[in-house]
Amino acid sequence: MDFACMGVDAIQVGLRAGDFSATEVAQSSLDRIERIDGAVNAFLEVTPELALAKAAEVDKAIAEGSFDQMGPLAGVPVAFKDNMNQIGTHTTCASRMLENYVSPYTATCVQKVIDAGGLPLGKLNMDEFAFGSTTETSAFGTTKNPWGLDRVPGGSSGGSAAAVAAGLATVTLGSDTGGSIRQPASFCGVVGVKPTYGAVSRYGVVAFGSSLDQVGPFARNVRDAALTLNALCGRDPLDCTSQACDFDFTANLDQGVEGMKVGIVPAFLDAEGLDREVRNAVMGAADKLASLGAEIVEIELPNAQAAISAYYVLAPCEAFSNLSRFDSVRYGYCDPGHKDLGGQYEASRAQGFGVEARRRIMLGSYLLSSGVYDKYYYPAQQIRTLITQDYLNAYQKVDVILSPIAPSVAWKFGAVSDPTSMYLADMFTISINIAGNGGMNLPVGLGEDSGMPVGVQLIAPPFKDANMLRAAAALEREYQCVGVAPDFAGEAAVKDGE
Repeated sequence: MDFACMGVDAIQVGLRAGDFSATEVAQSSLDRIERIDGAVNAFLEVTPELALAKAAEVDKAIAEGSFDQMGPLAGVPVAFKDNMNQIGTHTTCASRMLENYVSPYTATCVQKVIDAGGLPLGKLNMDEFAFGSTTETSAFGTTKNPWGLDRVPGGSSGGSAAAVAAGLATVTLGSDTGGSIRQPASFCGVVGVKPTYGAVSRYGVVAFGSSLDQVGPFARNVRDAALTLNALCGRDPLDCTSQACDFDFTANLDQGVEGMKVGIVPAFLDAEGLDREVRNAVMGAADKLASLGAEIVEIELPNAQAAISAYYVLAPCEAFSNLSRFDSVRYGYCDPGHKDLGGQYEASRAQGFGVEARRRIMLGSYLLSSGVYDKYYYPAQQIRTLITQDYLNAYQKVDVILSPIAPSVAWKFGAVSDPTSMYLADMFTISINIAGNGGMNLPVGLGEDSGMPVGVQLIAPPFKDANMLRAAAALEREYQCVGVAPDFAGEAAVKDGE
């Protein structure tokens, strides 16, 4: 049986009915990865022993009549971005710096998904240390978009998005610092959720920007993402930024949007560089929400245009601080043959980090230097406060905000090579990380010009992520989203790059 297109509910119904076992689900997924991932390169490491061992636990629970106590992801194939520690795996962050690093412990988010019954298939490709928007900065090869193998999958969680779009896993986890869940979800035509900052523990996730990072799920439908959030969210004593979040994210999915107020930002829709097919998709989604009983309200986010400028001060500064630990002594690649510590340190970091990582380290070092810090870092923090207040003001008028995810659909490899142009691809997602709000991608069909997936962004007030999931579920029923990319559906999927 092919489980590639099944969602969480379908898998669990089949397990309860005895139509198949969790071991069969795990083995089928592992076989599919072996057969197909050569074309996509979503996985950096596959963990058959861990997946089959967890499947055996699930099968035992079924036999003993305790399956319903296993958790919301019992028997579901899952995988994790390779910046999340998991005992029994390497955690490389797609960097030569950590190529041989073996996880000594398991991240809370990973443990929660496994404790909820998920079958851990392995670790997923990403931009090196999450620095990028295409997964091209990975030291271990580029991930390809299942909707077009000549197209980027987005980033930095490109492997997580591509694995779901290719039917290699039912649910995956990614991290989002400036759009790294939502943008690849849009490019690959899947659901991707960045919850409110603090809703999910970051303990055990290798940090990029500690005040911006958040973990969230990829799935092929809104309900699967909501079930995963049920497993993920909550207070963790190992992460002082995490908050209590005891809410059933599936509870309001069937309520519709009657009476909801949905905000749109005219400045976003008129932004320079926004492709026509993306704008049409957002306006089409607004029209559908209105037809379902929502009130569409125009709102202003007057400081949002400064978000990119603020982000590319704050994020490199935090990255510089977080990456200082990889010095070849405590962690990371050690360049051989040096007689002095300074030479070893410089050579190891020069060889261990890729071009984009070195660029961001140098930028962060400069921005935190004497005489520059006051000029850039303090104003960036002030802009952060203003952006956060803009969103709080907007949520006095609306329940959720609708906007683009990215200015275009997934582009072809090599089409965007300038770093500044690459950074501008996050123009609609960065402000949400700065403010700490929840945001998600919902696929709403294919672009009329490109034929590639187009997504819309739904943004919720802090710790009211259920608002955006409710609106997304209503839209999903209208659009009937595809899920698995056509070339990878069923047993006719592409094999090993053919």
